[in-house]
Amino acid sequence: MTDALEQLLLADYDRPVTDTIAAGFRSARPVTLRINTLKLSADEGKSALLKAGFYFDEVPWYDAALILHDVREEDLWHTPLFEEGKIYLQSLSSMLPPLYLAPREGESVLDMTAAPGGKTTELAALSAGKALITACERDKHRYERLTFNLKRQGAGRVTALCKDALTLDDFFSFDKILLDAPCSGSGTVTEGKSVRIDADYVEKCALLQEKLLKKALKLLKKGGEMIYSTCSVLKRENEEVVRRALSGTATHIEPVETLQGLPLLPCIDGAICVRPTELYEGFFLVKLKKE
Repeated sequence: MTDALEQLLLADYDRPVTDTIAAGFRSARPVTLRINTLKLSADEGKSALLKAGFYFDEVPWYDAALILHDVREEDLWHTPLFEEGKIYLQSLSSMLPPLYLAPREGESVLDMTAAPGGKTTELAALSAGKALITACERDKHRYERLTFNLKRQGAGRVTALCKDALTLDDFFSFDKILLDAPCSGSGTVTEGKSVRIDADYVEKCALLQEKLLKKALKLLKKGGEMIYSTCSVLKRENEEVVRRALSGTATHIEPVETLQGLPLLPCIDGAICVRPTELYEGFFLVKLKKE
């Protein structure tokens, strides 16, 4: 962890909490994955993994999520399960936003910054492929990766757009929106990873996040719900962005329940900030409801 990042953390948390975050950064995380229930059931996926010689722990809050033992991601790349899109390598923390958004059959759902598609395909799986999902990605190469994963995962009812969500016409409206916003990545720091996170970069991220969140609130139907999330543990990108964007609006925080086993950092009431550990990346999530 750099001195600049340490000072940013100390501005938000006391020294003991900052030290626990730093310890999480130093932890080596195991491979985690999600069984793609668009193609097979969670039980069928588990049986197939065991048959292929992969052993795992289950996750108490998501039947399709698994923690693998003594394996590298590369060990899975050339298995039929991976190549046929029956599993998706994904961090546990990044599985949370779709779960809390809980898309349902027939609902219109917008994923504003969708590539590479892990959360988009999870949204499709959670709705049994029956939600009407629109997925935006402005970068052409990332958009190509998104469409590749949508096809491989069998998410056929997703409409992918190579488009900046900020430029969507306000004529559109959605029942539910996922905004997993571009961020500093301060929650994903790992030992030996080059980190370029300073106050200027965090502020640049926060300004974009606020624009995206305000746009999301325009596109969200009255009575609709959205998830705002980042893989950051810095308050400037999290609760401060939410506070600024919600000021003067008819939108409020809809408190969410904490799932079993989630290690948490202090944050605003009703939201969740996951502490980085040996299993979890640092991650912030809040549900918003438009009146």
